[in-house]
Amino acid sequence: MKRIRILLADDHNVMRRGLRLLLESQPEFEVVAEAANGIQAVELAIKTAPDVAVLDISMPHLSGIEAAQRIAESLPGTAIVVLSMHADESYVLRALRAGAKGYLVKNSAEGDLIAAIRAVNGGKSFFSPEVSRVLVEDYVREMRVRGVTDSYELLTAREREILHLLAEGKSNKDIAALLNLSLFTVETHRRNLQEKLNLHSVAELILYAVRKGLIA
Repeated sequence: MKRIRILLADDHNVMRRGLRLLLESQPEFEVVAEAANGIQAVELAIKTAPDVAVLDISMPHLSGIEAAQRIAESLPGTAIVVLSMHADESYVLRALRAGAKGYLVKNSAEGDLIAAIRAVNGGKSFFSPEVSRVLVEDYVREMRVRGVTDSYELLTAREREILHLLAEGKSNKDIAALLNLSLFTVETHRRNLQEKLNLHSVAELILYAVRKGLIA
C-alpha cells in the first residue's frame, strides 16, 4: 500500500501534536515533516515533496495563504489543505486562489481532516460541512436580496456535467478523455458555462460548486 506523505504546518505546538497523532493513527498516512511557520513550511515542502500539505492559515513570518501559493507554484503535485478559524467566503476564495484543494474550520479538523486528506490526495476538493453550510446560506440570501433566479438552471446537461468535473479538479484534457469529447468542445462548454454563471477563475468555479452542494 502506497502511503500518503504529509507535511503538517501550525505554529501551535499542542495543535500540531494532536493533529500528528490523529494522522498517524491511519496506517496509510505518514507525516514526513512539521513546520511552525510559513517560511519553514515552504522550505520543508520543497525538501520533502509531500503528497499533501496541511497548512494553518495564520502563521508567523508567512501566512498559510502565502505559503500555499508558493508551494502550489513549486510543487503542483502537492495537494493543499488549509486550516482556518474563519468560515466566510472571502477566506475560502483566497485559499482556493492560492491553490488549496481543501478548506477546514479548525473546530471540525479532528473529525474532517482524515477525509479531507484522502479526498485531495485523490484529486478532489473537500470543505468542512460548516463552510459549505455558510456558503450556501450566503448564496441563497444574496439571490433573495438581488431578486434574481439561479443561473444554474440555464446550463445544459453537458455543461452541468463539465462543471461537476471541473469542480473536482479535473483539467480540460482530463474531461475530454473522460467524456470522449474533443478538447475544443470541452473548452467551448467551459467558456459558455463560465459566462452563464459569471465565473472568472477555477477558484470561483469551485466556490460556486460548494454553494450549490455539487461537491462536499
